[in-house]
Parts: sequence; C-alpha cells; structure tokens
Amino acid sequence: MLYWAAVFLVIALVAGLFGFGGIAAASAGIAQILFAVFLVLFVVALLAHLFRRLPRG
Repeated sequence: MLYWAAVFLVIALVAGLFGFGGIAAASAGIAQILFAVFLVLFVVALLAHLFRRLPRG
C-alpha cells in the first residue's frame, strides 16, 4: 500500500510539472488517502504484535 501511495505521489508531481492541475490534485488526494490507510494499518499491526508478546499469568 505504501508503494501505491508513492506511485500516486509521483504521478501527481509529474502531472503538476506538466500543468495538469486536476490530475495532479486527484493523484495527490489518492496518495494522501493511501498513506493514511497505511499508517492506520501499521499502527494496528504494531499494537497487535505488542499485545501478542505480553506475558500472561
């Protein structure tokens, strides 16, 4: 997912460079959403890993 966020970021930068503002804005928005989803899933996975390793009993 982080890979796709980076891909859309590059698309947004290239589109902005060539003057395609609408495509650049849409690609940047998609990249932001994908990065936010990545961060949420990363934190959930990190917490699940930490709670799984806690000693019980």
